[in-house]
Amino acid sequence: MKLFYFILFLIAAPAYSQILITGKVTDKKGGALPGANVFLKGTYDGTTTDATGSFSFRTDAKDTARISVSFVGYETFEKKISLLENEISLTIKLEESASELNTVIITAGAFEASDEKRMALLKPLDIVTTAGAAADITGAIQFLPGAQRVGEQEGLFVRGGSGQETKVVIDGMIVQNPFFSSLPDVQQRGRFNPFMFKGTSFSTGGYSAQYGQALSSVLLLNTTDKAANNGLGISLNLANAGVNYDYAGKNQSVSAVAYYGNLRPLFALVKQNVDWQHAPEFKGSSLTYRLKTGKKGLLKVYGMYSDSDLSMNSRNPASESGKMRLDLHNRNAFTTSTYTDSWKEGRWALNSGLSYSRNQDNMSFDGADFDRFDERTQVRAVITRLLSGNNSVLFGAEAHVIHLQNTTNGKLYDLNDQYSAAFAETEIYITRQLAGRIGLRGEYSSLLNRFNAAPRLSFAYKTGKYSQVSLAAGQFYQNPDYRYLYQNKNLNYERADHVIFNYQIIKNQRTFRIETFYKNYAQLVREFTGQPFDADPYRFPWGKTNNGGNGYAKGFDFFWRDQKSIKNFDYWVTYSYVDSKRLFQQFDQSASPTFISNHNASLITKKWFEKIQTSFNMTYAFTSRRPYYNPNNKSFLADQTPAVHNLSIQASKLQTIGGNLVIFYASVDNILNTKNVFTYRYTPDGKTRYAVGPQSYRSFFVGMQIMLSKKAKVTKDDL
Repeated sequence: MKLFYFILFLIAAPAYSQILITGKVTDKKGGALPGANVFLKGTYDGTTTDATGSFSFRTDAKDTARISVSFVGYETFEKKISLLENEISLTIKLEESASELNTVIITAGAFEASDEKRMALLKPLDIVTTAGAAADITGAIQFLPGAQRVGEQEGLFVRGGSGQETKVVIDGMIVQNPFFSSLPDVQQRGRFNPFMFKGTSFSTGGYSAQYGQALSSVLLLNTTDKAANNGLGISLNLANAGVNYDYAGKNQSVSAVAYYGNLRPLFALVKQNVDWQHAPEFKGSSLTYRLKTGKKGLLKVYGMYSDSDLSMNSRNPASESGKMRLDLHNRNAFTTSTYTDSWKEGRWALNSGLSYSRNQDNMSFDGADFDRFDERTQVRAVITRLLSGNNSVLFGAEAHVIHLQNTTNGKLYDLNDQYSAAFAETEIYITRQLAGRIGLRGEYSSLLNRFNAAPRLSFAYKTGKYSQVSLAAGQFYQNPDYRYLYQNKNLNYERADHVIFNYQIIKNQRTFRIETFYKNYAQLVREFTGQPFDADPYRFPWGKTNNGGNGYAKGFDFFWRDQKSIKNFDYWVTYSYVDSKRLFQQFDQSASPTFISNHNASLITKKWFEKIQTSFNMTYAFTSRRPYYNPNNKSFLADQTPAVHNLSIQASKLQTIGGNLVIFYASVDNILNTKNVFTYRYTPDGKTRYAVGPQSYRSFFVGMQIMLSKKAKVTKDDL
């Protein structure tokens, strides 16, 4: 018996020396979390919770230890505990982890199209397969709510704003010349290939303090981090021919493009409303290099160059012939490099960049030189600190050196500006249902010799598992049109104040969104000539100017997209209403500008036919009447154009030929041949009016992309 008790003592002694840890694991509302993993870090001591969320285990650890609790869908809990008592009882509440479904996302004024956000709307091939967009990024963006379609000039017009009030930003860097050089009464497309970008964020207002110099909107484009490794490819169509090459290794990748284009063959088949003397002819190339410098570090370098020539007879009612010959030779170069990295397990992140752009327009009107030149160098750095609870704070700064020249009537105008900005912004998740973003941006322009401070504020509240409401407000500044600054360098910044409220619900690949907004304009430039209003959009300002202008824009947008109801069928419907008036430029009274159409609507459909490996797409776009200047009407800008209707179709087919993947595509724009009118212009005596319409009423386009690599892959999800 003595031996038995001795053995029992040896077994029991360690148990009595161990410390008992008990407790319960729940969510924030007190609901039990069965199966949660509970253990002491650095030991094998631990257990899992039972059906009631309770746990119990013993440990030999002494003094102190760190207890860790984890459960799927919740943030890991860690806490240092004291082991000085024989029994310890804990009550642990876990925070639900941030995810696409349970965390509110600030969305007022922003449409995200990136894999990083759950508001995915447009992929690169969404853009190129949208009928009527002509494979142009801004062409596709014009079918989103908030954007207006203005057919006779380039630019992105958003919620009552002019084309100059929107900035295009690539990897955080402002693009000086995102569109091809402007031509009289001809809408120009964007310079960049949609396949360069992994994500597109279109802000209709109330955008982040990280960006500035845009009264209405920013279009953020983020380049891809790695090539698709599709090898060599060839593109052929009625406008151009090109070769492209993509290579992706373990730590680096390269994408290269070279092309030559001549629109003469296309114009021979498609009747033009423009009197071309030399159809646009162009050539160019681009190169992208990406290097993974470490576990998280990534260096991206992108460069492009283009060269183009054209000649046309534009309308000039003031001349005896009614025409004016324009000759244009454009050379454009843009290069940007960015470096991103993160450390401390992602809690710190760096986003930096350096870019340079240069654009030269050798242009003449009837032999008289009207050359244009600009260049911009910019540097930018942003540091982000991730905090607990999904909160974050960022600080950043940027600097720009800008040089512009313009030759008009034999006189050379020259401007230099050193523009700099600093900004800070924080995102605060008060709860999983309520979040806020608070930002402040300060800017200085050496040309204006003025400083501004622009506060930005956004809030979002989750109203249900799939729905939320958002509110955004802020101030936004922009330098005046440089044409005014050539004459008067004492002008101030122009300003716009935004207030935006939206509601959205995203569920089962369906998105519903409605948003209302009000925008107040202040400090707009006014020009005083002492002469009657001059409606020539290409006139060079010469009158006295000040910042006495003002205005407003208000309205609402509607968006619905359904990718679920019908198999292999995707469609979206948009509608935008805007009411806007301004007192600015040459206006002597408040009026709605000529680029304003009160109603814009569109229907986009995409259908994939599995058996024939073909995508068929259709777009209908409606733009209501726009004001135009009639010198014979005593009421200023009281006349209006007819409404614009456009029905376009597009098809893409996948085919394997000789082991190579080939994509055939064809499109018809304005298939009903509607004789759309964008605006009217008058001769100087006011007796004769002529209509300004599209470059061609109805046009078609066909082409193919050949991928000479076995690794190349394209699926229905891409088309």
